[in-house]
Amino acid sequence: MAFQWDDLNQIVNSPDSLSNPSRGTIKDKAGFNANEDAAALRKAIEGFGTNEKVLIEILTKRSSAQRQQICKAYRDATGKSLVDAIKGDTKGPFEHILVALVTPPAQFDMQEIKKAIKGAGTTESTLIEILASRSNQQIKALSDAYQQATGKALTSDLNSEVRGDFGKAVITLAEGKRDESKNVDAAKATADAKALYEAGEKKMGTDEGKFIELLCRRSVPQLRQTLVEYKNLSGKTLQQSIEGEMSGDLENFLVAVVKCVKSVPAYMAELLHKSMKGAGTNEAMLTRIMVSRSEVDLMDIKAEYKKLYGRSLYSDIKSDTTGDYEKTLLGICGADDKA
Repeated sequence: MAFQWDDLNQIVNSPDSLSNPSRGTIKDKAGFNANEDAAALRKAIEGFGTNEKVLIEILTKRSSAQRQQICKAYRDATGKSLVDAIKGDTKGPFEHILVALVTPPAQFDMQEIKKAIKGAGTTESTLIEILASRSNQQIKALSDAYQQATGKALTSDLNSEVRGDFGKAVITLAEGKRDESKNVDAAKATADAKALYEAGEKKMGTDEGKFIELLCRRSVPQLRQTLVEYKNLSGKTLQQSIEGEMSGDLENFLVAVVKCVKSVPAYMAELLHKSMKGAGTNEAMLTRIMVSRSEVDLMDIKAEYKKLYGRSLYSDIKSDTTGDYEKTLLGICGADDKA
C-alpha cells in the first residue's frame, strides 16, 4: 500500500510522536491508591479460580507509572513479584499481555530486542519496528536496561548478530544519536536530497552508506523537508527510490525509517493491520504495539487505522481475537470510534 505514503502535503508542519508523545489512550487514574489495587489483584489471583475481569480492569486503566507503584505495593504485601503471580495464574497471549503491562516500557522494549537477537537467527522485523519508531531518549533507556540485564552494550551484541549494510543501519539507530534540533535548514535539505538522488537513482549501483548516514542521523523535521525536496528533484518519493534500489532487510529498514519520519502512528496502524489480517494473528506484534504505544500515540494510531482501512481498530481486534486476551486489548484500545 505504498500510495498512502506518497502524499507529502502538510508533512512538514504536522506533529510527530517521536518528539510529542502525549496522545495515548491510557492516562493516570484519578484518586489512585496502589495498596488498594494491589490488594484487589491479590484477591483476584489468590482466590478460588482467577478473577480475570479484575486483572483486566485494573491493569488497563492505570498508567505505566501507576502500575509500577502497584507492583511495589504487591511485593511489599506478599513478598512475591506481580509478574511471577501473573505468570503462575494465567497462560498464553493473555499472560503475555498482562506481563507486558506491568513491565516498565524501557524494560519491555529491551526484552523484545533481546528476544529478537538471541538464539538461532534474528527476528529482523522486531528490530526494525522498535528502532525505527523510538526517540533517542527511548533508545537510550532500552540500551541502559540492556546493559543492566546482560552486562553488555546493546550495540556490541547487535554487532555480532546483524551484518552488512542492514547491520550498519541498525547499529547507527541503536546508538540513539539522531539530531533532535527543531530547526530546519532548507539549503541542507536540498543538498541532502541531491546527495540521496546521486547515491541511488542517478548512478549505477547504490551508495547505501549515504542513505544510512542521512536517514539515521538527521532530525525528523529536517528529514521531512528533505523528503519534499527529493520528490521535487526526482519526481519520485524517497520511499519509491529505496524500494527500487534496494532489497531485503536494508530496504525494509530504511522504508520503515522514512515512514516513521512521516508518521509513526500511520506506520503502527499498518503493522497492527498486518498483525491481524490473513490466517492467524501475530500476537507478539499486536501485544507489543498496543502496550508500547498505549501512552504515546494510540489515539492517533486509531485515527490513522480508520483512515487507511475504513474500519475501526477496535472492531478489527474484536473480530480477530477472543477471550480475555481480546478484552485486555479492547481495554487498552479504549472506546470504539466507529462513527
